[in-house]
Amino acid sequence: MGIFNKLFGSEEKESKEEKQALPWQELKSIAQLDTIAKASETRTQAIFKHSTRCGISRMVIRNFENSFDIPEGQVDLYYLDLLNHRDISSEIAATFQVFHESPQFIVIRNGVAVHHASHSAITPQVLHQFI
Repeated sequence: MGIFNKLFGSEEKESKEEKQALPWQELKSIAQLDTIAKASETRTQAIFKHSTRCGISRMVIRNFENSFDIPEGQVDLYYLDLLNHRDISSEIAATFQVFHESPQFIVIRNGVAVHHASHSAITPQVLHQFI
């Protein structure tokens, strides 16, 4: 099998290993939403709402991470585990005036949601217009 890996798989494997993990900040409290709103006055904030038991949600976050191309320090990324923090998800909907969806990606600037997407419409490239 080693020769087949060299011929057919090594390039892809190496590029995956070189890709660095995104600087996700775990969203664990409702109080963090005030921090996000305030920070959005000077830097783009983004929340990824993820259901850890959903295969589609897992695929969407993996695709997001693989295609993320924003330079470090340009956006703050928050990750919400919906199964453990449904209360925070409900508060996000109320605070930023977006309907709850899963998976969901919300971009916040100047204290308001300027973009939100769900499922296959979630892409990091949309962030370029808000940086």
